[in-house]
Amino acid sequence: MLDRVFARIVALRIPILVLFALLAPAAGWLAARIPTESGLGRLIVPDDPDYVATRAFQAIFPEGQIVLLLVDFEDPFTAGSLEQFDALEQRLRGLPKIVPFSILDAYRRAHPGVRLDAEAAARLRRFATGTTFFRKQGLVGDHFLGMVVTLDVRSSPERDAALAAIDEVTDGTVHKVGAPYIEAWIEHASATATARYVPFFGLFIVAIVLFLYRSWRALLAILVALGVAVALGIGAGGLFGYSFTLVSALVPLTIMATTLASLVYVHSRYVDQPEGVDLRAHHLFALCNKFVPVTASTLAAVLGFAALGVSQIRPVREMGLWTATGLALSWVVVFTLFPALQVVLRTPTGRAVVVRSALYDRLAQQLPHFTRRSRWPLVLSALGLSAAGLVALFGLPGGRIAPMRVGVDALDYIDPSLAIHRDMTFFRTHVSGLSVARVWVRLPKATATDPEVLLGLDRFTSAIEGVPDVASVVGPTTFLRLRRYLAGQPEALPPDIESFASATADIEQLLLTEAELRAFLDVNTLRHAQLTVIFNHGDEAAYRTLTTALRAAWERTVEQTPALEGAQMAVVGEALLQAKVGGSLVPTVAESFVLTATLIFVVFLFVFRSASARLMAMLPSVFAILGTFLGMRLFGASLNIATILTATMVLATTENDQIHFFYHLHEADGEGLEAALRHALRVSGRAIVFATLINAAGFLALSMSSFPPLRQLGLVTAAAFGLALVADFTALPAALWLWRRG
Repeated sequence: MLDRVFARIVALRIPILVLFALLAPAAGWLAARIPTESGLGRLIVPDDPDYVATRAFQAIFPEGQIVLLLVDFEDPFTAGSLEQFDALEQRLRGLPKIVPFSILDAYRRAHPGVRLDAEAAARLRRFATGTTFFRKQGLVGDHFLGMVVTLDVRSSPERDAALAAIDEVTDGTVHKVGAPYIEAWIEHASATATARYVPFFGLFIVAIVLFLYRSWRALLAILVALGVAVALGIGAGGLFGYSFTLVSALVPLTIMATTLASLVYVHSRYVDQPEGVDLRAHHLFALCNKFVPVTASTLAAVLGFAALGVSQIRPVREMGLWTATGLALSWVVVFTLFPALQVVLRTPTGRAVVVRSALYDRLAQQLPHFTRRSRWPLVLSALGLSAAGLVALFGLPGGRIAPMRVGVDALDYIDPSLAIHRDMTFFRTHVSGLSVARVWVRLPKATATDPEVLLGLDRFTSAIEGVPDVASVVGPTTFLRLRRYLAGQPEALPPDIESFASATADIEQLLLTEAELRAFLDVNTLRHAQLTVIFNHGDEAAYRTLTTALRAAWERTVEQTPALEGAQMAVVGEALLQAKVGGSLVPTVAESFVLTATLIFVVFLFVFRSASARLMAMLPSVFAILGTFLGMRLFGASLNIATILTATMVLATTENDQIHFFYHLHEADGEGLEAALRHALRVSGRAIVFATLINAAGFLALSMSSFPPLRQLGLVTAAAFGLALVADFTALPAALWLWRRG
């Protein structure tokens, strides 16, 4: 049946070529329309409760695009320093979509028309240092003055234009921090990663195909089929409504590497034309012979990547489903377009052009004897290193060895050599942490401006300020405190309700005139308030600890304030989502890996009907994955949004080698293990080496990226492919000798 099917495909080669010539441009058009999302907080899946709550909160209190500029001065409070700082602020104020605010603006509200002379500088020093508010907000430091810059932007291009305008009027003495700079850099770095690795990968394909097959026709057939497969795979993401994210660069690379491996398997069988066999008959035989292993390996890879659909990290989930779809489409290309190209381009076989494999052939002759003689050391070494890798990843119970560190800090995604990294480090050293929690208070009635409710919110603010690791809190009453300070009164609001009501009597009028206050009280319904909490540690454990402390403070406040009865408090925000992503990384590795391994096991069992053989076949992949994690731990690397995918990607890719190896091993099963090994090594071994080298080089190209997660992923995945190749030709045959007692 397969022979008839492939004969029909070859006969219809011209219509097939025309069909794919029409589909490829359409897929490219869809791929060009895929949007980009770079925010770390957007990584969580849309149905997550914290994601839903954060989006509902942001509908009332949008988390705006804010940049903080810190300007270095030997002494910030001299007339010259203040004039220089004021000149910079005025230049920024003249730029479109940019609204700066500094301590000078706060001081001028209390002292309109002040001139920045020596006397005013002395008064301003006393004003700035008489409260901790300005220092906690990063507006004042021992050797710098800070400026909060709000960007009135609605899209990435508008944001980039605003940041470029800021860069034009600032110099090296200005430290620039904030989410807009981080997101802009991540978008640029992840986009340029694709532009860098594709040419490198293409050059390597050209070099290795020409070296091995010594044919421009074979090269053209492989490149065209590969390009169409990648175009269709990426275009499918446009149909599904996916976005380019931090890990989306892995989708074309994975499709490219896996498809290229299948093409190499098929073409390597095609060039192995025996003497006296007609080319057409041999072509059909090669397609039929590789149909089962290529189909089985593709199905296993599809299921393996689809297993990432269990992840709570949205880009990881999308990447898995997207890659699975692309691999399914690549299977169609391998068995329709590629055979048609082979016929139309008349690609030569080994009878016309001898394949370069003399060195491999000599090594393959020695491997059966070597692996039989060293079977115990090879297998035990592989198992021992795998066990060490397991400990390196998950640690030991009781805290004797901690699990591998999970990198979710924004600094983990930025090259340490860049100015943005140095500026963020400067901010954390001289101001506070960059971790932000939004506290959302929902009232049962429109009572947000009632004195009793405001007093409760002020008590809650004070309670939060006493929580360990909290650097500062800004809420609705913060502006009322600051107004008292500007008026020369004590900063703290009166604790008794009568005096408090008098101090806040004009709150509704202030809501109409002060935009800053409207960011903390919902002027439309008067049923919502928010507090912004800045604290020092931003991982998921720190958020859990902070949330517990906030709930305890809230319960105490409600007990003291009857007006807050029935009100609800929730911790939300983009930074919370980012921390939750970090907490989902290790469960993602465990869940997706177990599911991937199970699905691949089922596919292998269905094809070969041998559970013990399947378990042994997984040895190279498991050894490569756990060995890679051991290396990461030894060299001080951490898990992040990209490297967490190493396990699933390596397992779903390297199982191709084992399926092809076992398929051809069974072809000579009746001749004894040594003869079967020699046959498998001759028929599939060369293709395994070629495909692994290409895959490793493709991922190694990511090491040129300036985006640390992708650079690390490229290095560790290429290393894993190398370890899998070594195990394919050592530990796996050695395990077979032990299993069959040969």
